[in-house]
Amino acid sequence: MSTLDGDRSDAQLWQRLRLADERAFAELFARHRDAVYTYAFRRTASWSVAEDVTQATFTTLWRRARQRRIEELRLESARPVLLAMTRDECSNANRSRRRQLALVDRAGSRESTGGDTDDLGRWVEAEATMREIRTLLARLPRNQRDVVELVAWAELSPAETAAALGVAIGTVKSRLSRARARLLAAGGAALLHDPDRSL
Repeated sequence: MSTLDGDRSDAQLWQRLRLADERAFAELFARHRDAVYTYAFRRTASWSVAEDVTQATFTTLWRRARQRRIEELRLESARPVLLAMTRDECSNANRSRRRQLALVDRAGSRESTGGDTDDLGRWVEAEATMREIRTLLARLPRNQRDVVELVAWAELSPAETAAALGVAIGTVKSRLSRARARLLAAGGAALLHDPDRSL
């Protein structure tokens, strides 16, 4: 890929993606795959599921591009759109995983990652921690949980979060405020980074 593609804005690349331009797709993937993967892990609490979700998100994006079914980008960054797609893929993946766990004993079906013991221990610990965080977040209504995940974790601005969720900026701010109050009361201030900062 030429450096010219790397110099283009997301909005410019998105316009080319709408015409099924493979290089534009590759550049958008390179720019946003880590954010998509991290967001997917935080929603699923599983490294392997996050990998599947990331692949599914970009596969869906490319399929829509080839079918000329990609809408215009409303903001300069493609990240809000991609994370909205990721959120949907995570919901699908979590439903699928729940069905699988109902049929197969989880301990017997877990595959080795092939890493050394220390790395495996860190990965398992991270998944366990994320499951605890997901349990705490589950106390929030879904619309508040979505805002916390996008603002506090994915580091989207209120405007980008509003675009990702299809709501007004004021709605994002009010949901975030209510979520903050609930999490503080439940001892989950760490999920919002600095508990004393204004949200």
